[in-house]
Amino acid sequence: MDKEPTTHFGYQQVPVMEKASRVAGVFHSVADKYDVMNDVMSFGVHRLWKRLTIDAAGAKQGSKVLDLAGGTGDLASKFARIVGQTGKVVLSDINASMLENGRKRLTDLGIAGNIDYVQANAECLPFADNSFDIVIMAFGLRNVTDKDSALGSIFRVLKPGGRLLVLEFSKPVLPGLAPIYDQYSFKLLPMMGKMIANDAESYRYLAESIRMHPDQETLKQMMSTAGFERVTYTNMTGGIVALHKGFKL
Repeated sequence: MDKEPTTHFGYQQVPVMEKASRVAGVFHSVADKYDVMNDVMSFGVHRLWKRLTIDAAGAKQGSKVLDLAGGTGDLASKFARIVGQTGKVVLSDINASMLENGRKRLTDLGIAGNIDYVQANAECLPFADNSFDIVIMAFGLRNVTDKDSALGSIFRVLKPGGRLLVLEFSKPVLPGLAPIYDQYSFKLLPMMGKMIANDAESYRYLAESIRMHPDQETLKQMMSTAGFERVTYTNMTGGIVALHKGFKL
């Protein structure tokens, strides 16, 4: 009898068919405190990482933007203002709790008319070929079970000339940073999760998922294999985070 295929969920090996539901459980748990925890975990620096990502996206009036794994909508809200009423932003997330939080947040900000909300799996996006000028995925790719399928799906829905930007935790490159980062991730992060979100385990998973994510060069090669050209990456905060960019030419 064939053994059921497995994949990693943090440091655990779980059946491939279970990973999406387990990741969903993590984000259902943390959704309400997600923005607060982002500020606490990164000491507010995530706002700078995202600002640099928005600048690199090159969106303009009339652009069509897919904010994939867009969570609570902080990037989508900025893009909605940039593209204007002649453009369109689609805020998409696989997790219903995160997507609903994003919808409420953007509605409260008065952002409407040029934004849609779609619950979708990045591995099989429900959009037509050549639909978007820009696809952005911030801190979401590491949670996807089949990253190659997701990159292929993103490539399909991008228009020729369109670009993908992946902002994700990566591997520290600054000498001496890795051991400090490990102490922070595995000791302080779960403690903060317990204090602020009453959920240490979800934040322990998040720390583990970062370690299991491909490093900068590996992800660059994966994007190239999926068809992207002129793939580059920029390390931020000593490589704790990297912004990968590739074009569909």
